[in-house]
Amino acid sequence: MSDTHGDSPIASGIAADRTDRLTKTIRDQTFPNLKPRDSATLILIDRTESMPKVLLGRRHERHHFMPGKFVFPGGSIEPTDRDMATLAPLHERHVGRLMTKVRHASAAKAAGFALAAIRETYEETGLMLGAPSARPIVTPPGPWEAFAKAAIVPDLSKIHFIARAITPPKRPRRFDSRFFAADVTSIACRAEGFVGPDKELVELVWLPITEARRLDMPGITAIALEELQDRMASGMSYDHPAPLYRMLHKRFVREVL
Repeated sequence: MSDTHGDSPIASGIAADRTDRLTKTIRDQTFPNLKPRDSATLILIDRTESMPKVLLGRRHERHHFMPGKFVFPGGSIEPTDRDMATLAPLHERHVGRLMTKVRHASAAKAAGFALAAIRETYEETGLMLGAPSARPIVTPPGPWEAFAKAAIVPDLSKIHFIARAITPPKRPRRFDSRFFAADVTSIACRAEGFVGPDKELVELVWLPITEARRLDMPGITAIALEELQDRMASGMSYDHPAPLYRMLHKRFVREVL
């Protein structure tokens, strides 16, 4: 099994530990097998204090899917996401990894993954990532129109691709998820009324990564935090690889993209 830490015994042990823990979280696999839906998630990082914090939201208890769990903002990719204007593109290293092991891969599709994470973050938290634009912004119809109204255009050069994970077969819902990260300084606008008792996320919390991992969260969310810590330790280097977690022969494996 490949890993992002190299071929040392310590690195192999870290990779094995993560895949073992993920494998242990797998529950009932007796559902009809579904094709995974492309999705994207964004981890916001606040480094204004000595201990970096990340943003998580708690899902409503009435949700059929992951009720009450703490998650990062995110959701399914929409066809129009790749049509949204951007201030600057994703770094080429991120584009290359996002296009690996993807059907009909293209730079536009890779950008669409990152843009979906930005859009979903706005829809679930009211936080709009990007930069002010003095020029009119042409947007696809739907949620992106709020960016044009606020005169905010996404800046993909500030987005880092952290990891990818595919839900195991025969689960009731399956996603091919891309985890991205961005610094809190990328927030250009904050709107109220997106979080509350009748919303998808009932609360938002900023917590140090080590504390955040103690929350009630999906196994892959905790693993993504560990992958984020690895990348932060590298100084968010573009040379730091991103892994793909997926199940093979009833066990998770971790492959370098």
